[in-house]
Amino acid sequence: MSSAKPMAEAQALFANLRRGRLEVEVDASTFEPQALLRFAERRNPRRAFLFVSCVLGRHIPARPSLMAECFNALAAKIPADLPGPVLVIGMAETAVGLGAGVHRALARTRNDSVYWCSTRHPTGSAVFARFEEEHSHATSHLLHLPHNAQTRALMLAARSLVLVDDEASTGTTFLNACNALVDAGLGAIERIVTATLTDWSQDALRKVKGDHVSSVSLLSGRYTFAEDERAELPEMPAVGCVASGDWPLDYQRDWGRMGVREHRDTLAPDLHVAPGERILVVGTSEFVWPPFLLAERLERAGADVHVSSTSRSPIALGHAIDHVLSFNDNYGLGIPNFLYNVAPGQFERVLICSETPAAALDPALLRALNAQVIIDAD
Repeated sequence: MSSAKPMAEAQALFANLRRGRLEVEVDASTFEPQALLRFAERRNPRRAFLFVSCVLGRHIPARPSLMAECFNALAAKIPADLPGPVLVIGMAETAVGLGAGVHRALARTRNDSVYWCSTRHPTGSAVFARFEEEHSHATSHLLHLPHNAQTRALMLAARSLVLVDDEASTGTTFLNACNALVDAGLGAIERIVTATLTDWSQDALRKVKGDHVSSVSLLSGRYTFAEDERAELPEMPAVGCVASGDWPLDYQRDWGRMGVREHRDTLAPDLHVAPGERILVVGTSEFVWPPFLLAERLERAGADVHVSSTSRSPIALGHAIDHVLSFNDNYGLGIPNFLYNVAPGQFERVLICSETPAAALDPALLRALNAQVIIDAD
């Protein structure tokens, strides 16, 4: 990682938030902690703080080459002796691109893996399992049954499970996912690996499920949060709905919700860029992996590219969040969406990528960034 060096010794980090003091003790880190994460404050009465990744291309724009380096570094930590087939699951919404990147790296060394991501968007197809993420702004996750017969057969026969998320706090979400998958009939699992950018869980899942569980991360440690009980709780926007919306999705044009074995770069194949042109590629909600592949291609072509994404996650200004744009979601759910740390005029060209029609995007967002819309038409 060009902007980070291996950590020499344990480090302590902290942030004084409006609702209390967050203190972090880093036990181990592949890169310098400050290059991996920053802190912010949630607009969420259930949890006051947020670990904001610098390398995820979600809340802080990141170069695709840096993101790929972290995907590969995390995948390299996954044990090579996992019995196959291997099922890699990325957690919505923040880690669906991270999960795909980890799977892409893993698939270079074995041909028996499937990538599958949870979602908060029903596709109209059968739901295989549902689980909860209690502390989140949107608690429910869906896992859709793959339509492709070969992909479905590999998924159902999986002997190893790799659960990917941006961070693990208590391990509860991973536990909920594991239990839901077993209850749904995924009964052949012999090994489970959790793969995160940051892990604060202290092997919580292994302590509950047993020694067939292991954890890998780019950074691990522990945190404490001393909450100020006098602080006023925020009002969280209503962003937790799980519904189809006015712009329903076509499950046949899928990149992960229905399970995939290969990752194809299909967005805007004829798009041309100038050397050194400052470009921001923006994914929308869970639609972030095809935009990342586009950004990676534009960076290889010589452009100065960063990746970001819209989100339903409500975060307060301050600390890691310098700027916020608020607008209507592009699925017709009637919920607010946000784009963080992207100011008008910051980039020469902004490409907003969507799996819904251009008419579904809020015109206010397009005007604010003078953005070009790229539609998934594959």
